[in-house]
Amino acid sequence: MVISEPIPPEPSVRNAPDRPDGRAYVVRGDLDLAVDVALATGRPLLLRGDPGSGKSSFAAHVAWQNRWAYHEHVVTSRTQAPDLLWSFDHVLRLADAQAQRLRPIESYVEPGVLWKAFAPRSARAHTLRARDDGACLTVVRRSGAAEATDVRTRSVVLIDEIDKADPELPNGLLVPLGSRRFTLSQTGRDIDPEDDAKALVVITTNEQRELPEAFLRRCLVVKLEHPVPRELVDVARAHVDAYDGPFTDDDRFLAMELADVVQSLRQDADRRAHRKPSTAEFLDAFHACRQLGIRVADSDERWQTLRRMALLKQDNVT
Repeated sequence: MVISEPIPPEPSVRNAPDRPDGRAYVVRGDLDLAVDVALATGRPLLLRGDPGSGKSSFAAHVAWQNRWAYHEHVVTSRTQAPDLLWSFDHVLRLADAQAQRLRPIESYVEPGVLWKAFAPRSARAHTLRARDDGACLTVVRRSGAAEATDVRTRSVVLIDEIDKADPELPNGLLVPLGSRRFTLSQTGRDIDPEDDAKALVVITTNEQRELPEAFLRRCLVVKLEHPVPRELVDVARAHVDAYDGPFTDDDRFLAMELADVVQSLRQDADRRAHRKPSTAEFLDAFHACRQLGIRVADSDERWQTLRRMALLKQDNVT
């Protein structure tokens, strides 16, 4: 999923449980200070923590809270550093060549998330200049040069799960993240940062692969610890208040029961060296119990099934 210039829409339901729009986030620990330091130093903010701990949704929350533009790139094993700066549509260019309708080489270049953040006017102007012939490059055609300057100059960039990539990816980002300058290899054009463009770059890792030391030195690093039970209740409250209406006493009691269960399961998982239920899984269980009327009680068979499916995720575990 890639979200660009506009503020994420406000859905009437929770339409993206793993990547919410940022409204229902409970900021804990030093995260607010970390944002201030990252903006003051121009350094990326690297968030560590277990899957489901809220690393990715924090970036959307900062964008929503401040009404900044939001750009997101989810890293895969095939992602390379230039993919975050720009992409080149080789397939479209080949098709155009076969159809004998080649366009200027820059027409096949599309700005990436870091280009949009570091030089937003340049990225918008480039997009508006590109031709839209109904193929892969989708461009909004508008009249008037002023459209290229009608952009948000403050933004949040999420580079999600960087540990999935080869170590060459973080190494390849050292210069662009440090200088906020880069060169388009296809055209030789230099992209320089715009003076009024301010970007918070949030990078997440599940620590499945160790990151290069040179990359870590250039980041601010914060580890998200799992919330204690009262903080889990606050998380449930934030989600209900944001999407479903007022948080009732029944909701609070349910959240407290589930928070205690999650805490107990995590302590047991520590002893057995098993995986631990995350904040996201706590929310899944909370929403399911709340909507389906499932009681957190050993006598409720539906609770036992839900506990296995949503929290333990192990077959035949009681």
